[in-house]
Amino acid sequence: MADVAAFGYKELETYGYNAGKIFGMSVKDYADHIKQLGMKTVSGHYGIDLVEQDWDRACTDAKLIGQEYVVVPYLDKKRVENTDQIKKTCDILNKAGEKANQYGLKMGYHNHAFEFQKVENDKLIFDIMLQELQPSLVSIELDLFWVVNAGFDPLAYFSAYPGRFHQWHVKDMSKTNRNHNADVGTGSIDFKKIFEQAEKSGMKHFYIEQETYPLNPEASVKQSIINLSKIL
Repeated sequence: MADVAAFGYKELETYGYNAGKIFGMSVKDYADHIKQLGMKTVSGHYGIDLVEQDWDRACTDAKLIGQEYVVVPYLDKKRVENTDQIKKTCDILNKAGEKANQYGLKMGYHNHAFEFQKVENDKLIFDIMLQELQPSLVSIELDLFWVVNAGFDPLAYFSAYPGRFHQWHVKDMSKTNRNHNADVGTGSIDFKKIFEQAEKSGMKHFYIEQETYPLNPEASVKQSIINLSKIL
């Protein structure tokens, strides 16, 4: 994390929260460590199981960390297998958003590629979710890589649903294997064009994310922020 701070990163997003710990540290120790490094953890990922079983504790700890957003990052297939189930899932997320608001937090949902599959009414899962999620309660954390990977255009969604996408995952796509990442700015996604529409999208925060690496994670984390600073 000291290297990440030295590279120039200021805002972070966590994952892996479990029973009062994040990355094996107590949330207080983690928060103190990040603050000492001059960074802020703006957002965190929390499984929908926590939403249903331990949401008050998760929200309390998110506030302790200093987060503004609590985001559900993934859904099991059974939760989106048909329109009725999608609506039930969105109702869970809307209610979680109400609870998050009580803690002074904002709720979000993060997409992958499976949301761009169609269900029985020939509508995309993602489109149904955008219709069912209340914008005042649940914003979208748009993973740009997965939108493009699924064959769709982020700019089209910005136009159709302006202001809905409060957070982005900035993750590039390899030019030779669309299922692999590239260091940001070296792949096939036109981030300059996307960032030009940031205001329309409603974007308030973005996070560089990468899951496969040309060399190693540290090298990619460093190179990606260098490349993106040139793009912006």
